[in-house]
Amino acid sequence: MKIAVLSPVAWQTPPKHYGPWEQIASNITEGLVSAGLEVTLFATGDSLTSGKLAAVIERGYEEDRQQDAKVCECLHISHLMERSSEFDLIHNNFDFLPLTYSKLIKTPMVTTIHGFSSQKIVPVYKKYNDTSHYVSISNADRNEDLKYVATVYNGLNVDEFQFTEQPDDYLLFFGRLHHDKGAAEAIKIAKQARKRLIMAGIIQDERYFEERIKPFLNDDIQFIGHAGPDKRNELLGKATALLHPINFAEPFGMSVAESMLCGTPVIAFNKGSMPELIKHKETGFLVNTINEAVEAASELHNIDRQDCRKWAASQFSKERMVADYIKVYKQILS
Repeated sequence: MKIAVLSPVAWQTPPKHYGPWEQIASNITEGLVSAGLEVTLFATGDSLTSGKLAAVIERGYEEDRQQDAKVCECLHISHLMERSSEFDLIHNNFDFLPLTYSKLIKTPMVTTIHGFSSQKIVPVYKKYNDTSHYVSISNADRNEDLKYVATVYNGLNVDEFQFTEQPDDYLLFFGRLHHDKGAAEAIKIAKQARKRLIMAGIIQDERYFEERIKPFLNDDIQFIGHAGPDKRNELLGKATALLHPINFAEPFGMSVAESMLCGTPVIAFNKGSMPELIKHKETGFLVNTINEAVEAASELHNIDRQDCRKWAASQFSKERMVADYIKVYKQILS
């Protein structure tokens, strides 16, 4: 079975720091290669893979701002489509734009919908409902107007996440500093719980950071910027809990799975996919308000950190994700 995996070209695949879609495209590719499939990864030229790499863009347009994003995307997607006859199946991790080629090629294409940036993009998915194969990354993120072949949870490299039995005494916010992710809410929770808070991630909204985050930084509330894999493991593993007070219906939540793999429970607002990722009062707490989150912070001693690790490893491993995708491939090709 020859598979083409289409990754975005905003960042390197896998990304050096931020780039969740690129990370999952990488995990899919490496998992498929390990399973014995012949895989070509379409990504930036500086990407890393044990499969074959196909690239027309050397660096991601977010890493080299001299490039035009739309030009990069058009060159990148058309490169794959012009080679589509070389493959048995295309696995699209690049949102809706590649769908516009799907009726012009003979190779079947499965599209993982990594969330909806806006309801305005749904008409494109609807247009290709009967000729495409859609996979959701959580049951919560399904659109009622679309047809799906499966839900496949994002899978991580479990061995990359070190289990920590005895944490330090701090809470962690790990993600984009943006209203959607609830960075300001995390500060309120930590202050009311009288806990130290470490915040790590990229600043996605400068005004939000200047107005809602920066004025509250001090010795007890620290912002340390984005964290790479080594620092990520240390931060997640040593935290008493990850705070995830999201203000939107999050399609998945990579940091939630990563935290639990390190043995660290998650206190999350009960929105989007969170009930699918977190076992309430077993691997964390699903709450609805800041006050409920503060109360949950006082009950963390009731969570067995080994249970967090076991649950996340059983549900969100690269191996499980790849096995589920291979089932999807076989279903489509049969």
